[in-house]
Amino acid sequence: MSVLITGTVALDTITSPVGKCHQALGGSASYASVSASFFTPVNLVATVGKDFPKAHIQLFKRKGIDTQGLTIKKGKTFHWEGEYGWDFSDARTLATHINVLSQFNTTLPKDYTKSKYVFLANIDPQMQATVLKQVSSPRFVICDTMNYWISNARKHLVRLLKKIDMSLLNESEARQLSGQTNIMKAAKALLKLGPKILVIKKGEHGAIMFTNNRVICVPGFLLEDISDPTGAGDTFGGALVGYLASRSGNNLANLKSAVVYGKIMATFAVEDFSLRRLISLRKSDISKRFNEFRKFSCF
Repeated sequence: MSVLITGTVALDTITSPVGKCHQALGGSASYASVSASFFTPVNLVATVGKDFPKAHIQLFKRKGIDTQGLTIKKGKTFHWEGEYGWDFSDARTLATHINVLSQFNTTLPKDYTKSKYVFLANIDPQMQATVLKQVSSPRFVICDTMNYWISNARKHLVRLLKKIDMSLLNESEARQLSGQTNIMKAAKALLKLGPKILVIKKGEHGAIMFTNNRVICVPGFLLEDISDPTGAGDTFGGALVGYLASRSGNNLANLKSAVVYGKIMATFAVEDFSLRRLISLRKSDISKRFNEFRKFSCF
């Protein structure tokens, strides 16, 4: 079953302690869509400029990503430039050029309105809400966001959370949105805002999934080589929704596996700049790492 993914498609310039990439493919919807495509077909909704390389569009198509919803506007593609220190924690933003993202086209192709699985990747919550409103009867909706929207569009974000099934946040975002410093208290407060399930991403330390009556901890996966953490959370969300769409039902067992696959895909994303590692990835690589993860996380 295909999934609908909306968010940003961007050209990123990124510097880390191990190198740099310039005007490389990036954006929340790019990472999420390529990640999800390993599990199920994807319908992409985003906006780019005339400068967006045709090679990237062909890449999407090779990955089974439908690009009817990728509109090309006169102007330049959204561009972000960031820099990481040796701890590879949150990037320092050097420049953000909104460009044609301000003209984001939220009118869905007719086929997309019937989508059952929807991932609202990181973008303005008003845009997320407009896309979701056009989907007639979604079965499962996941929403990701970031600290900028929590600070600058909180009202719209809180309104959106009442309409979704799962919310994805990292630790600092969970504390910021809930107003709670303790992560357990933060989770309880966030679940009261509307989502049935909350997943708190903990980067290299794994993830925690909360429902009203369960807490499930998924450990991290130890890596030797990290080049670029950009898009790891988007990759996580894409794999999660893609795996769920490929299964029959959103039962607890499938949700657990979806979170694990999300973490595994994120570990690949950080091994190289931009989407390079995801592009070269094979399904056998995913299966191998899944088995390794299962071995060291079992007791």
